[in-house]
Amino acid sequence: MLRVVGQVLVAFFDVSFLPPMEAWYSGLMPYPYLLPSQIVLIALMAKICVDFTRERGYFYEPKRWLGGELLWFGGIYLAAMIARAVFLWDHPIPIVFHWVLAAFVLTVALSHRRRLSPSR
Repeated sequence: MLRVVGQVLVAFFDVSFLPPMEAWYSGLMPYPYLLPSQIVLIALMAKICVDFTRERGYFYEPKRWLGGELLWFGGIYLAAMIARAVFLWDHPIPIVFHWVLAAFVLTVALSHRRRLSPSR
């Protein structure tokens, strides 16, 4: 959420104490499409956090695909972002925030996997 707020402050309010827009986003997706997708992701992550806090809801109830496929996706995603950092440290702010997002995905997946394990 901090990255999105920082981007909005720089893009729309010309805040000078933050890095310029080029540092906040890599330009792979045009900003008019990127911002709404980031807002949707934040809303989804908030819903997941609420479900886990309440210990009920769609994203809290153990699901095999969230403990399996999502774990693979999160691992590949994190590996790709680490590789990007190693070979192409072009936009550090988005890279670091992608690590945070990948860690979130892996945490949710590992929670589902742990709660689905037969030893529990």
